[in-house]
Amino acid sequence: MNRERGQSLVELGISFLFLMFLISGAVEFGLVFSQYVQLQDAAQEGALYGSMFPYDTVSIEERIRGASQTPIDLSIPEVEIFVSYPDGSLCEGNAVTVNVVYPHKIFMPFIPQLLGNDVLLLRGEVTDTILAQDCNS
Repeated sequence: MNRERGQSLVELGISFLFLMFLISGAVEFGLVFSQYVQLQDAAQEGALYGSMFPYDTVSIEERIRGASQTPIDLSIPEVEIFVSYPDGSLCEGNAVTVNVVYPHKIFMPFIPQLLGNDVLLLRGEVTDTILAQDCNS
């Protein structure tokens, strides 16, 4: 009878470890998804501002960095922001594209060893139409 109790305890320990690994994976996925949505929102904010003031790239970046402070902090220097004009012109009807890259630090155990890196780069990208009638090339 005592041996069976020990066996049950070992099974519980192994099952608990596996269950905790699955739960931490679900939490990691939820956090990554939430951060991705915030990046998309910040890129949309920058693209919207860029559609009205395409020549003001400094303010576009400020709008993106100010879009979120918690739980994702876009004001840190590791966040990369790229503003581009695929049509090559800042004229009305052309496009402005905003890319925001955020380094997500992976906290789930064993995944950094499998990936060979403990940082996952998340990218939010939005393209919007320039609405400004000013045509400064």
